[in-house]
Amino acid sequence: MSNENNIYVTRPFLPPLGELMPSLERIWKSRDLTNGAMFHQEFERALALYLGVPYVSLFANATLALVTALQCLRISGEVITTPYSFVATAHSLLWNGIEPVFVDIDPKTLALDASRVEAAITPRTTAIMPVHVYGRPADVEGMQRVADNYGLKIIYDAAHTFGARYRGESLATFGDLSVLSFHATKVFNTFEGGAIVCHDAQTKQRIDFLKNFGFADEVTVVASGINGKMNEFQAALGLVQLQHIGDCIAKRAVIAARYDEAFSKIDGIGVLEMLPDYVPNYSYYPIFVDAGYPLVRDALYSRLREAGIFGRRYFYPLISDFPMYRGRPSAAKNTLSVAHRVANAVICLPIYPELSSTDQQRVVRIVRGD
Repeated sequence: MSNENNIYVTRPFLPPLGELMPSLERIWKSRDLTNGAMFHQEFERALALYLGVPYVSLFANATLALVTALQCLRISGEVITTPYSFVATAHSLLWNGIEPVFVDIDPKTLALDASRVEAAITPRTTAIMPVHVYGRPADVEGMQRVADNYGLKIIYDAAHTFGARYRGESLATFGDLSVLSFHATKVFNTFEGGAIVCHDAQTKQRIDFLKNFGFADEVTVVASGINGKMNEFQAALGLVQLQHIGDCIAKRAVIAARYDEAFSKIDGIGVLEMLPDYVPNYSYYPIFVDAGYPLVRDALYSRLREAGIFGRRYFYPLISDFPMYRGRPSAAKNTLSVAHRVANAVICLPIYPELSSTDQQRVVRIVRGD
């Protein structure tokens, strides 16, 4: 099948080039390409307003933002996290010399199970790093209770959550810090990019120092920072993208509703239930293949690929199965039974604003076995 007929799990939304050109011309004329220039500052303000959060600090990508968030809060020792995520979640811990401790997930939210976190706490535990999986809220209340009882910090990997809300607030408002991703695979993208959301000006200032080599001014370095800054081109794109985000999420909602209708009639295919008090952003559309389906998960995955439909098994294998993690006691399979069951069943199907109903029907027909 030719490439133009292939359907991928996501395609990045790009605004009309004409909308971006005035900003690019201003950057070209100013020669201010990076280092927190005009568009960077404007984008931070616009994001804070859109998300309804106090402070946003932009980054070149979300992995650098995760690494910096841990540095900002001076996290050390052990951090409790999930095995069911993209590897950057745990990698950010290793890059900081922190021991990841894996805990099983909740079967409804697919996020870190707050009821199991307490048993994993040791005298070396300093923080919890949950993930809002597929943009769905983790148990933020349960997680906060545990953190408060034991004096722990919470850093949310909120990479999937842009535009999603829980109890009337952006999911980025929860925890001590939240990290967003603007990678091309996300609902909202700046090609690459990310951000840390924080709650006070002092914390933002420390984050901003850390992402710029630790410079406080031209001759003063106050921390061993890195180069994590978002450039002006990314920021300019982000400002234009913000004008389209409502329409993008609305189109994703229509696609998700069509999938919901189709898969309600297929035995052995499970979908996620809507969570209470949650307004989704439809960032992913996972299905779960169980014993009632005539094919095992990987056979269906292969059948889709043969038809030019490139879904993804997000998240398989588990992070805890990779060589740098699997020798840890918390990676033992018998302690992560829910995560293993979900990882062995999941396929994320194509969902993006420009997915046509015709192409979506191709996906449904393959899953249906037509």
